[in-house]
Amino acid sequence: MPAAPRTAVDKALDLVEAVARASQPPRLIDLAEEVGLHRATAYRVLVDLVRRGWVLRAGDRYLPGTAVLQLSSSAARNSLGALARPVLAALSERTGMMVNLQVPEVDRSRVIDVVRPDRLAMISSLTGQALPVHRFAGPLALVAALSPADRVPYLRAAEESGYPLDGPDGLLADIEDAERTGFAVEYGRNEQPVASLARAVVTRQGAPVCALTLVGLGPDFGEALLPGLRERLREATDELARILSGPGTPEVPGATGATGATGATGATGATGATGATGATGQASHPPSSPSRTTSASPSPSSPSTEGPA
Repeated sequence: MPAAPRTAVDKALDLVEAVARASQPPRLIDLAEEVGLHRATAYRVLVDLVRRGWVLRAGDRYLPGTAVLQLSSSAARNSLGALARPVLAALSERTGMMVNLQVPEVDRSRVIDVVRPDRLAMISSLTGQALPVHRFAGPLALVAALSPADRVPYLRAAEESGYPLDGPDGLLADIEDAERTGFAVEYGRNEQPVASLARAVVTRQGAPVCALTLVGLGPDFGEALLPGLRERLREATDELARILSGPGTPEVPGATGATGATGATGATGATGATGATGATGQASHPPSSPSRTTSASPSPSSPSTEGPA
């Protein structure tokens, strides 16, 4: 049977979604073509959307309005936590690890939900804390999934803290490795016995929505165990990407990160106004490793002893 005609609400939502997912601010002709509306009809609807704050007009182009931004910073975050909670719980049960959910902010990432098994009760969950990219796997995974221009605030925050950007042990090398492999790994940087593995969830290229991080003790991330943990984390982030790519938001194939030898996607990002000082399950590479990424890991019998950065 023929499809029902689009209502005024359908047309408005089609335009809001088209503006929100555009990689560059679109023009009227671009929006009308994408959503299948006559240009005059699209213009009339956009006028109302601009008036209500759902769309912002800048010259002949359109951007998400203040109403969208307010929704994204409050209600949308609550919705993300609710949608992601079953994925976190399942991943924690399958791996025996603590799992946290992080979202990007201005120059850090913030932990908004955590599932922690009893055996890891000694590790701080850092729920609600903002984490810097140079100390934690979650923000590193998020930043690696950002466009180079969007990485600047995170790099600036690390540089201001005295962390090197260049060189084999610098942050840029870590970001490059995380982008290439799709995973960020940390051993003992924030707390001596703690290690972590993170991957970003991306539904639109260059715009990570969140990151999932597995957190445990150093021996949990031994060389023999790491491939299996990567696969479990890849499955979980792909599942969450599918959940978040609901009606009207087609998932970008392979958009959960950069593909590498593991076939996984890149990750990174972190933001927040303040750095976290407690243990978080995201830590740096051991002293013998040239990088914080998956290229090296301590053996199951010898966890890292590196102290907080």
